[in-house]
Amino acid sequence: MTTESEAPVLVNITDKAAEKAKALLIARELPEGALRVFVAGGGCSGYQYGMALARSAEDDDIVLDQMGVRILIDPESAQYLSGAEIDYVDDVMKSGFSIFNPNAVKSCACGSSFQTADGGGTPRSCC
Repeated sequence: MTTESEAPVLVNITDKAAEKAKALLIARELPEGALRVFVAGGGCSGYQYGMALARSAEDDDIVLDQMGVRILIDPESAQYLSGAEIDYVDDVMKSGFSIFNPNAVKSCACGSSFQTADGGGTPRSCC
């Protein structure tokens, strides 16, 4: 496990996203838990974002502590998330976590999948 002090900050979380993550962790009775952020193959652009609540970190996870929220990122996903921002959107059209990723050169209309400059990933239907 790599902690924030040992690794450069990979992602940032907004105030709104941090508050929502803390509320979800408390509601799910995981006050010591964390927000896991990951990238998986698929989606209509090649890669897709994923988030989950986690009880604890895996041995190889990168662990970030920001605004009272532990964020877990596996090493494979970290290469695609460097510099990304996690936000929480709550408006008429959409409600949920959102990721702004400066590494994405193309993304789908729903914003849940993306493609990087290397063009990796296998596009599939999403939305």
